Amino acid sequence: MRERVGAPMRGDRAMVGLDWRAIEAAKLVREPFDHVALNQVLEPDCASALSHEYPAIQSPGSFSLTDAPPGPVLNGLIADLLSQRFRTQMERIFEVDLEGRPAVVTLRGQCSSRDGRIHTDSKSKILSLLLYLNADWVTGPGQLRLLRNESDIDAYAVEIPASLGSLVAFRRTDTSWHGHTPFVGQRRVLQLNYLQSTRASLVGVLRHRLSALAKRRAA
Repeated sequence: MRERVGAPMRGDRAMVGLDWRAIEAAKLVREPFDHVALNQVLEPDCASALSHEYPAIQSPGSFSLTDAPPGPVLNGLIADLLSQRFRTQMERIFEVDLEGRPAVVTLRGQCSSRDGRIHTDSKSKILSLLLYLNADWVTGPGQLRLLRNESDIDAYAVEIPASLGSLVAFRRTDTSWHGHTPFVGQRRVLQLNYLQSTRASLVGVLRHRLSALAKRRAA
């Protein structure tokens, strides 16, 4: 499911979002499983504006763009991520055919003590992408780790900073173990998933909507 979103404007020109040079130069890494990690994928104007307009998410969990509406700059960044140009780069990097595969974007804003446990993503996902949007992130806890096994958070091959503009994308497999050390508080991340089917996309959107509704009622 692709969401149609327009590019944000500043004056008479569109504000740039992704640093396409970084994306197009990215290379696949095989260890501990297929992934690409980049420390900065945002153009400076986009990065500086995002911290001020990110949705005010007050609860843990993933929220749909309907339940956590993005501002104009984030909206334009999401348009870049859902574009055919970006899809083509993911196909190149991972050597995978994503033609006709639905893509879904969700947002997170808060992390609870229960988050970050070691897991692989569901089999409905082909590729998972996380783009961190935390300005001035200096904490040690809460960094994503790509793991060598399913039981030891310290057995990691790669640690991904949760700082503004940091991106990781990986191929979902039965051994794509990942998690992060415990952290409670604001932790902003955009999640993009390429899914196996439209049905998986619809089920995922419904699940996120019901979760958001339950959180609002509990607030």
